[in-house]
Amino acid sequence: MATADWPLPERFTFQGNSIAWGATGEGSPAVLLHGTPFSSSAWRRIAPLLGQQRRIYCFDMLGYGRSDKPDSDVSRGIQNELFAALYDHWGLRAPDVVAHDFGGSTALRGHLLNGLDYRSLVLIDPVAISPQGSPLVQAAKKHEAVFSGLPHYIHETILRAYIGGAVANALREEEMALYLAPAGS
Repeated sequence: MATADWPLPERFTFQGNSIAWGATGEGSPAVLLHGTPFSSSAWRRIAPLLGQQRRIYCFDMLGYGRSDKPDSDVSRGIQNELFAALYDHWGLRAPDVVAHDFGGSTALRGHLLNGLDYRSLVLIDPVAISPQGSPLVQAAKKHEAVFSGLPHYIHETILRAYIGGAVANALREEEMALYLAPAGS
């Protein structure tokens, strides 16, 4: 699962939806969970490096990246169920889990509600305690009708600014495209 292999090569069916996933490396298992509005592309450089010594699993959550984007619920209440199904599909037993943002909530819910066992859990800026989300996310929740009615180019401009504000070094256009693709797919 090198950078060039994105989107993820494998597919898993969850509640009638196609989920993109991939794994790389050999050794003890680790799972990388992405945040929102991102995809597993956030791990595109880290996963191959970790895969030199570990078996690394990544997937695009339902509604994100290369996974299906149903009209139904794709909130936390479904993501931990998806993670639990993949955990079982992969035959995992106490992997290390690294989770960012919304992935943190997914990992915590997977453990607490689905009984998933982890050897270790690393949470990076987890979305786990209310109120959740950045000021932009809060505004979008409060004014959902306004945001959903905006033209695509405005959504892309907002997302570019949001992503650009979250990185230390400016992304090249091909890198930005990896993050923008989930929103436009």
